[in-house]
Amino acid sequence: MIVRYLDPLERLEYEIIQRQEEGSDVKGLHAKYQSLLTKPEEEARASAHKILADLMMEGPPPCLHSSFEPGQLDTSPPLNNTPPAVSGHKPHDSGLYDKTLGGWIGRAAGCLLGKPVERHMRPALREMLQSNDNWPLSNYWTQKGMAQPILDKYPWKRRLGQESLRENITCMPEDDDLNYTMLNLHIVETSGHNFDSNDIATAWVTNLPAFQVFTAERIAYFNILEGRSAPDTALYMNPFREWVGAQIRADLWGYVSPGNPEKAAHMAWRDARLSHANNGIFSEIFFAALIAHAFTEADIRVLVVSALGQIPEKSRFAQAIQFVLDLPIKTMEWEAVLDALDRQFGNYHWVHSINNGALTVAALLAGDGDYEKTICNAVMGGWDTDSNGATAGSIMGVILGAQSLPEKWTLPLNNRIRSSVSGFDNACFTDLARRTLEAANMHEDKKTSGQSGRSDDF
Repeated sequence: MIVRYLDPLERLEYEIIQRQEEGSDVKGLHAKYQSLLTKPEEEARASAHKILADLMMEGPPPCLHSSFEPGQLDTSPPLNNTPPAVSGHKPHDSGLYDKTLGGWIGRAAGCLLGKPVERHMRPALREMLQSNDNWPLSNYWTQKGMAQPILDKYPWKRRLGQESLRENITCMPEDDDLNYTMLNLHIVETSGHNFDSNDIATAWVTNLPAFQVFTAERIAYFNILEGRSAPDTALYMNPFREWVGAQIRADLWGYVSPGNPEKAAHMAWRDARLSHANNGIFSEIFFAALIAHAFTEADIRVLVVSALGQIPEKSRFAQAIQFVLDLPIKTMEWEAVLDALDRQFGNYHWVHSINNGALTVAALLAGDGDYEKTICNAVMGGWDTDSNGATAGSIMGVILGAQSLPEKWTLPLNNRIRSSVSGFDNACFTDLARRTLEAANMHEDKKTSGQSGRSDDF
């Protein structure tokens, strides 16, 4: 049985790409990989596994970017010496629930908007939308009016894509982008604010089905089952260590740290290091800090600059965000912005943290405080459509609050979400927001003193 993301040949292919992006010379490694493609599959996979194992014995790759992109696997943030000052005022208690609920619902609606077309790129999205007069995007996707050849050419996402269409929505269908938000709530509820990476690991293998996690998380999951601990779980044979998976886990840390981006950054680091390294970690820290600050600040540019203060300024992720900040977005057509992003970041995989992080920030800036415009911009950009719609929607949901979100986007959710996370299926968003607010007010460490986050049962 060949398991996606765990297949040694697939891992070797992407390890080569990852090392090249990090600045390593991969000519010899690439030649070895090409030679494997001429061999019988079983032999090729065994050889690929040995090559990967040998690479792990050699230690981390000698990256040209290493001085700028320290892995931050064992050193918690803040990563800059002088992060920008954050206004000291706290969110008003009376509005905190509304903002927290806005984050949850805003995230879900943005995710749902992008869910049926995940993997499809900009040209496909435009062709689909123009085929039934829905360009530019301004509502949930519908297949009504689409000719069959278009539907055959661009099938909806296999996993619950049909349930995500406008005519079929009855709630928020299951999605990993929301599963992690719920699971992270469970972690804070059970382990307190001082949880560690082992608590995250235990929660994963206890509450998440193995095949409901993907890319870096799937490899980390199986590394946990083999008895590895962070940061080895993130590094051992894991070529997806800078992809978007950690970034989509950032939100809850911001929700439970309203007005305290530094605290959110520390939480995000403890989470991200289980499955990611370098820019994968930086992306989660960045968005967690930004969301926490969004409880007390509405200016997107101020939020972005502040969040940049939590990560190394010369990292590729920080430089990508700075590239977006330098664009005259308010005077550009959205398609021109996307063209610029494609030219700059189109070499990255569609699930990488750098291109998707840049696109999300661009959508926020171009949205200029408008929820609908922001999430539609994010999804029309392609790449990881549901993740980008979710993150952008979450941030705008916190800024605006649930009561100010358009009912066009919120009512179809029917205050209900499906999940494979233990104990969360058919949860109500209002209840999740209430529990999040209670978790935000939790100060004690709920773990027993001296207790490890890993159970002997594993």
